Amino acid sequence: MKRIFLHQFANKPGSAFTGFAMLICIVVCFLAPVPPAVAQQYFQETAPGRFRIVLKDKNAGPFSLNSPEDFLSERALTRRVKQGIPILYDDLPVTPSYIDSIRSTGATVLTVSKWFNAVTVMALEDSILEKIRRFPFIRDVSQIPAIRSGSLANIGIQNITEEYAYNYGVSGWQTAIHNGHLLHNRGYTGGGMIIAVIDAGFYHVNQLPAFESLWDKGQIIGTHDFVIAGSDVFDGHVHGMVVLSIIGGYLPGELIGTAPDASFWLLRSEDGGSEFLIEEDNWVAAAEFADSAGVDIINTSLGYSEFTDPAMNHSYNEMDGNTTRISRAADMAAFRGMLVVVSAGNQGNKNWHYISAPADADSVLAVGAIDGNGIVASFSSRGPASDQRIKPDVMAIGLGTWMAGWDGGILQGNGTSLSAPVITGLSACLWQSNPDATAMQVLNAIRKSANRYMNPDADYGYGIPDYNLAGVFLKSSSAGAETQPNITTFPNPFSRELYIIFKNPVEEAVDVQLIDLSGRTVFQHQYEGITDLEYIKIDEGISTLPKGIYLMRIEGGVTSEVCKIVKY
Repeated sequence: MKRIFLHQFANKPGSAFTGFAMLICIVVCFLAPVPPAVAQQYFQETAPGRFRIVLKDKNAGPFSLNSPEDFLSERALTRRVKQGIPILYDDLPVTPSYIDSIRSTGATVLTVSKWFNAVTVMALEDSILEKIRRFPFIRDVSQIPAIRSGSLANIGIQNITEEYAYNYGVSGWQTAIHNGHLLHNRGYTGGGMIIAVIDAGFYHVNQLPAFESLWDKGQIIGTHDFVIAGSDVFDGHVHGMVVLSIIGGYLPGELIGTAPDASFWLLRSEDGGSEFLIEEDNWVAAAEFADSAGVDIINTSLGYSEFTDPAMNHSYNEMDGNTTRISRAADMAAFRGMLVVVSAGNQGNKNWHYISAPADADSVLAVGAIDGNGIVASFSSRGPASDQRIKPDVMAIGLGTWMAGWDGGILQGNGTSLSAPVITGLSACLWQSNPDATAMQVLNAIRKSANRYMNPDADYGYGIPDYNLAGVFLKSSSAGAETQPNITTFPNPFSRELYIIFKNPVEEAVDVQLIDLSGRTVFQHQYEGITDLEYIKIDEGISTLPKGIYLMRIEGGVTSEVCKIVKY
């Protein structure tokens, strides 16, 4: 099920949201009509089938790992240098001539993924697919059903007025419960940080008063629609608008976002009138765009488990962080030095009950919902991940969260779509206060600062983070109090190739072994010392291994490490 996590809708027969086929996480207590532009946008005919085209290689491309400035922005390169992240083969753009050849068949190219070396297309005739399959650079062609139909249900928001002792108006407690106001008091309000909000639309962000400050100060860097190229994201769904207001909204005395001085890319990946796998491809394209643009933090209040076509449904067993396409991409984004913040979901009191993808990803910060007293909301999706990892990671106010309304005022609503942006903004302020930290150091400090860190569970995860305490942990880690493993394997899970990335050089020869669960060595090779490149690429001898779990033993010089990897 797709979850654009606003919690409660008035379901109607024939609506795209009937039976919670779509959740946009804001619980509403009195019903008010959706703006007409939104309510009418999604009455569309059944769309033609979409297809995912996986390519064999990038051999004919004009790009080189020796010239990353040709395909990554200066800010993206700076982020990687600062965090010690190498440029990998996966970062090379898809070969342009391959895309041109696919387009020449009459197919419409929808999205392109360099991380998966894949293209999604719309093809109206079988003959087009036959032409595509005959190209020598094609590895696989598979269908991705993508039907858009129905209408948005009516949404209403509970409006409660209560004064706080801060200059935030009624919105103060959702910041203060995390000691985020202490960061603001010291001048850390997100300045210099770039956040990508990947969502379903940003209704009237270019008009509503809550966002005037962002425009006046040039904090909206740009927009991009990965669903319908060239569409106006400001005439779409309200969901991204309310998410943005919680991070960057600025209405003194009423609503102050958790990072009012951050800058933003507004990226639409979600089609509010459908629930099909192609939206995971859209998200991958948006995340890759965010990486190339030098984004620091991704906020995504989207999630996937069940679809309109049950044949596409994910299972709970797939919520292991390594299976679904979107979760693997979320980890790829995190590996590239971005902090990825994801709504846990609103199915805690529904049949599904658990978190959904990509909240299950290993390296993302999945956020559940609590009320103002710190009690978990009944709708907040529960953990653990199916491989028993702690999820959600942390909690924030998602029951009675203040946000901008589409009429220019402020409203109160419920859902993990609202708790995630609270954490996103505060994380931007925290990282601003510790600019030399890596994304994973920021994530780990937030977890460690939470009030249940020593006793986490499936309802609260690690609990409610204290961002003042997280700053203390970050300063300690930057001073060398935390030790990090010398190696990282990527991607994990892997398919045809695998990188072993070294934090520190190893002058001696490095021996690599893959051992299956029966104890049998299925791969072994010795490599020269790791000095200039700082990584080993294994692209021979592993693609034919059976799917499953393996232990990788790496020994060289003073380095001797064993880690778990998964072949899919």
